[in-house]
Amino acid sequence: MSRPFSPRPAPSASSFVRVNGKIRAREVRVIGIDNKQVGVLPLGDAINMARIAGVDLVEISPNAVPPVCRIVDYGKYRYEQAKKEKESKKHQHASIVKEVQLSPRIDPHDLSVKTTHAIDFLCEDMKVKVALKFRGREMAHTEFGFQVIRKFIESIAPYGHPDFEPKLMGRNITVMISPLPRNKRARNPRQDEIDAEAAADEAEAKQKEAKKAPQIAAKPAPAAFGNDALTKLDASVRPESNGGAA
Repeated sequence: MSRPFSPRPAPSASSFVRVNGKIRAREVRVIGIDNKQVGVLPLGDAINMARIAGVDLVEISPNAVPPVCRIVDYGKYRYEQAKKEKESKKHQHASIVKEVQLSPRIDPHDLSVKTTHAIDFLCEDMKVKVALKFRGREMAHTEFGFQVIRKFIESIAPYGHPDFEPKLMGRNITVMISPLPRNKRARNPRQDEIDAEAAADEAEAKQKEAKKAPQIAAKPAPAAFGNDALTKLDASVRPESNGGAA
């Protein structure tokens, strides 16, 4: 028994926007170019109003009754929407928490690697939860764990700050690190490397797309009239002109 097809998700407002003559409603509620309410108008009158202003009529709320349209330059509207989406993604990253686990006897190289990962997370506007766990008799010298935590916090100070002082809970020392604002945060020392990796990935993706593109083989040029086999055959059976006349 075949399974029913799952419904496709509806396109988001940012991916599909009706503009001018593509708007389907007969009447629309219009917001003027000065962001003030104009009222409900016939679609034709609203489009004419936008044309007089030298801009577009953009449907911003298609599910309203009647749909809400704004008189605005479409390019400007797309720019504003892209900016809003970028800001919302920043807030989403701020709600993401990455965890970095340490130990009282961590190797200096391993600590450096953990610090690099934490800096990458903070530069992407993510929070970092640092957890140091004691094992066995390590609980007798918790000061070593606090020394590692303080050294870690000092290393990432140009990129983030602790929300609270490190505290011991059971066998763990925990602390939450929040990213500094962008204008106060130091530049990621690996930013050039990250940009180069992103450019390489983009180039590789373009190369793969180019390989997938259908390659149309060039068709051979048509043979010359005199070299055509059918033409030669036709010429051989054609009677000679004026040759057999009585």
